[in-house]
Amino acid sequence: MGDVYCADCKRMTEVVFDHAAGDTVCSECGLVLESHSIDETSEWRTFANESGDNDPVRVGGPTNPLLTDGGLSTVISKPNGTTSDFLTSSLGRWQNRGSNPDRSLILAFKSIATMSDRLGLVATIKDRANEIYKKVEDQKSSRGRNQDAILAACLYIACRQEDKPRTVKEICSVANGATKKEIGRAKEYIMKQLELENGQSVEIGTIHAGDFMRRFCSNLGMGNQTVKAAQEAVRKAEEFDIRSPISIAAAVIYIVTQLSDDKKPLKGRRSGGFLALELSRRSSTAGDGSFLVGGGGWCSPSKSDNKAKELSNFIAIAPPPLA
Repeated sequence: MGDVYCADCKRMTEVVFDHAAGDTVCSECGLVLESHSIDETSEWRTFANESGDNDPVRVGGPTNPLLTDGGLSTVISKPNGTTSDFLTSSLGRWQNRGSNPDRSLILAFKSIATMSDRLGLVATIKDRANEIYKKVEDQKSSRGRNQDAILAACLYIACRQEDKPRTVKEICSVANGATKKEIGRAKEYIMKQLELENGQSVEIGTIHAGDFMRRFCSNLGMGNQTVKAAQEAVRKAEEFDIRSPISIAAAVIYIVTQLSDDKKPLKGRRSGGFLALELSRRSSTAGDGSFLVGGGGWCSPSKSDNKAKELSNFIAIAPPPLA
């Protein structure tokens, strides 16, 4: 919608664009201000044809600055005859000679896009991961390494740099079989390569427990009031606790759930009444690093750590597989 001068209303009014009919309609009086407009945006529909091609899209994709010549290439279409006849013809030989030099990059970018979609990441993170992989690939030093782990590590670093961190377990769940250890090694390798290229250390951002809270609470189906209390508890806990951010987030969610009036298993958690939560460091005379929970009792580090570990394994669940 936008503001356009309407001849009937005699003033600027909001208009509605009817992309199907190509009309620009005044939202107040219904006057068609412009008709048969040409939509210059991308075409999202696909059309089947009699030839049965694999790609029914009628237009090409956008240019990619990470690919040679922006990703533009020339393809010689096959005739109606058999494939063997085309391969033995002169045109077929030229097609094989002029193979796309960016084929491996295109496949890698598609894999990163698939992982990003499964994790629900925004386009900026996907583009940053593509840039990181392009830099590593240009150095020609990643040959012989686990390619799936390299791609997953690029996505992990991109999430950290864009301040939208994901746990290694979440990245591992979409990494086509790469293990957490392999992704960790690939991440360290990529960081070294980026430091060699830039000549200085590469910052990937600091992980905080609050970065995971809303997503973890959403996975557990917790209500807004519960989420707000958990976020406030994490904010206070980070002032004095230096443990793993994921463990802090898991422990806070566990404590918040236990303080709820409706004490149900976390897997079947539903929004309900919620009590105020306050975490504070126990007095120095205690000497054991316990936490004071609300107004009702101490939670020892050993118990909270065990619960945090159990809960972190549960809330960092893998996304559903592709249909």
